[in-house]
Amino acid sequence: MHIINSNGVKYTTKGVIGLNYVERYNNWLNNPYFDEDTKSELLSISGNKKEIEDRFYRDLEFGTGGLRGIIGAGTNRINRYVIRKTSQGLANFLTKNNKTVSIVIAYDSRHKSREFAQESACVFAQNNIKTYLFDELRPTPELSYAVRYLNCDAGIVITASHNPKEYNGYKVYGKDGGQLPLDLSNALLEEVNSIEDITSISTMDFDMALSKGLIKIIGAEIDHAYISYLKTLSVTKLDSAFLDSCRLIYTPIHGAGNKPVRAILKEVGFNNVYIVPEQEKPDSNFSTVKYPNPEDRAVFELAIQMAKEKDVELIIGTDPDCDRVGVVVRDKKGEYVTLTGNETGCLLLEYILSNLRAQDKLPENAFVVKTIVTTELAKKIADEYNVKMLDVLTGFKFIGEQILIRDEQGDEKFIFGFEESYGYLAGTDVRDKDAVVASMLIAEMFAWYKSKGLTLYDALISIYEKYGYALDFQDFFTLKGKEGVEQIQNAMVFLREKKPANMGDTKIEVIRDYETGIQTHIKTGVEEPLDLPKSNVIYYETQEGFWVCIRPSGTEPKIKIYYGVSGNSSENAHKSLEKLRDDVLSEIKPLLE
Repeated sequence: MHIINSNGVKYTTKGVIGLNYVERYNNWLNNPYFDEDTKSELLSISGNKKEIEDRFYRDLEFGTGGLRGIIGAGTNRINRYVIRKTSQGLANFLTKNNKTVSIVIAYDSRHKSREFAQESACVFAQNNIKTYLFDELRPTPELSYAVRYLNCDAGIVITASHNPKEYNGYKVYGKDGGQLPLDLSNALLEEVNSIEDITSISTMDFDMALSKGLIKIIGAEIDHAYISYLKTLSVTKLDSAFLDSCRLIYTPIHGAGNKPVRAILKEVGFNNVYIVPEQEKPDSNFSTVKYPNPEDRAVFELAIQMAKEKDVELIIGTDPDCDRVGVVVRDKKGEYVTLTGNETGCLLLEYILSNLRAQDKLPENAFVVKTIVTTELAKKIADEYNVKMLDVLTGFKFIGEQILIRDEQGDEKFIFGFEESYGYLAGTDVRDKDAVVASMLIAEMFAWYKSKGLTLYDALISIYEKYGYALDFQDFFTLKGKEGVEQIQNAMVFLREKKPANMGDTKIEVIRDYETGIQTHIKTGVEEPLDLPKSNVIYYETQEGFWVCIRPSGTEPKIKIYYGVSGNSSENAHKSLEKLRDDVLSEIKPLLE
């Protein structure tokens, strides 16, 4: 069924019927529904055909982490109207089978985060949905916790995680506090796409919604409950006097972690925590960094300088919505080195499992979870403690899903989950990566090893000596605009159809194509079904026992290439990685040029 709005324009699930991107641009420019600031921005690009096309050739799409895009006017940007449409779709989705619905909303320090959060709340209020809105910025994991604590039907957080300052996003959480699984996110997407006329969406005045009790402002009560819960996840206890000697530096990188991370560290006994002053306060421009990603050593430059001045061994940094955490440690030469996400994850896994076993607290039905692009070293650690290791698709939503299936609904006990992209989780009252609990565990682990005369760098080397030297790496290529999206899609199609028996001199033994759901043995041609959901991911196992994984990003205009090698020494592993990368890139780069 088509809808004709007040201007006589027809709409479908894909946008305006019969209108190309220029006509859609003109519709936004002339329709009285859109505000003057939006029209002024659109006027500023008048005549710029490429920019108009990029803003209007499609609707902004959901990825593995929800909706994410550049802030700006247009259907392929994130703005108050795209936020309204997504919120109305979510409202329709929630009220389809349930008339009494509640939702909780959080937001981070990004441009327009508070505005978009309020815009969402006003759409929900108009749909008679009780909405809890945090009084100021909060970490994404606290939103996940709040969904369960308040017994809400859903939650959203306005954030673009570690993306550059030009971005913002919209992440949706289900009743269990986890990101929506594929079947539900697809159902939600259908509801969003079924809104044929964006100008038909109405909102309730914010103050009116407050007076009617449809919007309730929350804050301190949830903070207290969340921090109290995280404290129960502490693994080891040390004397308070000794903890006073364990000094560390923390930076929230201008984001939402400042208050909760400092609170939990203080609660577990760390009283000597230095904060990087230039990065302490929320700052939508992230003015001290190029982009606020703790995977990038550059964000720690100020912290490293402070660590040298204060003779501190450990630095912890969290991203704007405080779901990812990066770590810098001092090595034997006195140099400050950044740990990879895999290294931090393996350190935490070894620390948690070894101490739980020593305390006779490790359940027989314990399990841990990692993603398919996360180091295989974690599997060796889990095997050492007779703990089941589960592999899931990339995206922490799949780790949270395993907690729901195996812990909440089954008879297994979740212990720990992590991914190579600096996301970690312990406990089950939060169902997404949690940099607050991870910061607590990292500080605690640092103190525990220090009590034994060891640094975290010493502990990492001991893991490699015990289990073998594993080395992982990631390349990515950013291809912006419509042409970039098509180029990435074409590259994946080519690789999927070619099924290469080798890349350069590296021979491929097995190809796992998660989009077709088929695993192919190259020598024999034998095909077997894969037991994970379908996703646009291709995974290669080499004859040397190494692996390569290629996938488009679900939230950014990037194609990512992951590598994993192992060896009997650091030097051997680095040589293997260098050769593997050279061979793979010789095949991939021509597809992206």
